[in-house]
Amino acid sequence: MLKRFFKKIGLSYKRARRDIFKDTKWKTYWDKVAQIKGIKGFVEEGLCDLYFFDESGFSLHSNVPYTWSEVGKPTRVPSDRFAKRINVLGFLNTKNKDLFYEMRTGSVNSEITVAIFDKFADKINGTPTIVILDNASMHTSKLFKSNIKKWEKKGLHLLYLPPYSPELNLIEILWREMKYRWFDLNAFVSFEKLWEHVKKLLDGFGSEYDINFG
Repeated sequence: MLKRFFKKIGLSYKRARRDIFKDTKWKTYWDKVAQIKGIKGFVEEGLCDLYFFDESGFSLHSNVPYTWSEVGKPTRVPSDRFAKRINVLGFLNTKNKDLFYEMRTGSVNSEITVAIFDKFADKINGTPTIVILDNASMHTSKLFKSNIKKWEKKGLHLLYLPPYSPELNLIEILWREMKYRWFDLNAFVSFEKLWEHVKKLLDGFGSEYDINFG
């Protein structure tokens, strides 16, 4: 009976295979975890700052938060698959809850990403600053990487995460809380309301809206 169930959900019972690539992948993952832990130690000593960078999107067709409703009568919100999208690019310091962000409509490409990194680098006040980011195409493009040495001269240094490891990028927690815990259903009434509410959540982070990153 269990065998039929596992087969139904796409699992089969076979001998495991040895895979050097997977061993290397996990070694890289745990090496990166140890590296981030070491950086956090330097942050505690005041030797550097640490930020997590990522992009997230919001639209009238975004995932909606949980809400109380009568049994059999789920709360419904307007939805428009062709609605404009709000893209947020953010740098998050989890220690002092500092959030540097930019909101914009339309797609995000390497040029836009480079522009916000330029703005962020300009605000560094002399303390070496490490930014953790994933391997999205706009973070690994030729244009983006051509600016790395320029940013390093301003004190901004990049640390790339291993592929498929969003749990190591703590700004992901902020996006999740915004979308599923703090979001007001009334924000889906119009794009203007959506923009105002996303901005309210971002501006209120650390005061009205807080997260214990542990």
